[in-house]
Amino acid sequence: MSSLQDSLMSMTDSLSDELVARMERDRSAGWKNPHRTDDAQVKRRFDRPKDRSSIWRPPFVRDTEKILHLPAYNRYNGKTQVFSFRSNDDLSRRGLHVQLVARIARDIGYALGLNCDLIEAIGLGHDLGHTPFGHAGERCLNDILHARTGRHFFHNVHSVRVMDQLYGRNISLQTLDGALTHNGEYEQRVFELSGLTGFEEFDRVVESCYTEGDLAIGHLRPATLEGCVVRISDIIAYVGRDRQDAIEAGLLQEDAFEDGLGGGYNSWILSRASVDIIEHSYGKNRIEMSEGLFAEIRRAKAENYEKIYRSGGVEGERADVLARAFNLMYEHFLGDLKAEDRSSYIFRHHIDRLEQQLARYGRAYAWRADIDQTVVDYIASMSDGYFTELATKLFPELHFPRRTYINER
Repeated sequence: MSSLQDSLMSMTDSLSDELVARMERDRSAGWKNPHRTDDAQVKRRFDRPKDRSSIWRPPFVRDTEKILHLPAYNRYNGKTQVFSFRSNDDLSRRGLHVQLVARIARDIGYALGLNCDLIEAIGLGHDLGHTPFGHAGERCLNDILHARTGRHFFHNVHSVRVMDQLYGRNISLQTLDGALTHNGEYEQRVFELSGLTGFEEFDRVVESCYTEGDLAIGHLRPATLEGCVVRISDIIAYVGRDRQDAIEAGLLQEDAFEDGLGGGYNSWILSRASVDIIEHSYGKNRIEMSEGLFAEIRRAKAENYEKIYRSGGVEGERADVLARAFNLMYEHFLGDLKAEDRSSYIFRHHIDRLEQQLARYGRAYAWRADIDQTVVDYIASMSDGYFTELATKLFPELHFPRRTYINER
């Protein structure tokens, strides 16, 4: 057995007897975590009577319900995680991913005495701004936007825009902050709170993400422990599941990974990571994990990048055609906006629909104020299938892989 396997075997999937006893005493005594986000602390951009909490619809339950009814939420299931051109319904889509994140985070949050309604809202809403074709699509859109305007595109920042601006649903500051700061590409061992005070400060942080890019994104910290739990749960949710998908897709065999666990790594990391985080965070004003778990998550992520993301995902398969398609689509719809061609799909399928939605809340879509941003809004909203069909309709010279379930020989 290798030293890595020895290390993995030493990690437990059970809470210590001491912590279990402490938790039981606390619950018997009616203990309440003093660092949790209480419902009374909710902050909204607008004080609308319909958004005020009730005994049967607490504030963060309202956020979850608002999110579930967004068209952007419905499109999750048309957006793939990693393997965009493979016809296999057992491979993860983004709709499953956000549910897994919310579920993992709720389990941890419940044990820590946190606000599980807020956790669920953040978990389900955190990827609403994701592009088609996962992180490959995100990079394509960022490259174009930055070259044209000097501004950056990140899916977590766009998730805030979707909830806060494009649909005008008056989502709470705490949920928006959790979505903004969730980015699981930036792992940390200890998550300290940011001390965010209100929307004015939050808006400045969002703007810095657009203008400074990675310099700002890399320093984001959640304002709530609930946001911290979702952030680490995002990594836990994908690092093992992506391995299962790689094996299911036929990219890798069960014995391809250094730890020797194959697809079973998903079950292993789910139980060990949750236990470790609870053990090291209970009763504290921060969320943290052991040095051993932190090192393992970093190792597993690096192995995923080497063997999956850069080899078998869109990045390795169709990066060239995807980049060309994004550029062609961007320029085409930018031209339609300049010409105000109301017959264009960007009007019929995007602007007109958003204007109709926003009118219900007394708001408007200021699409003329920044037409580059409007094109970004439209392309980011697309599902993989919609993007592919529209791109090949407008540009027949593009050739995406033909997705089929049955290969005739």
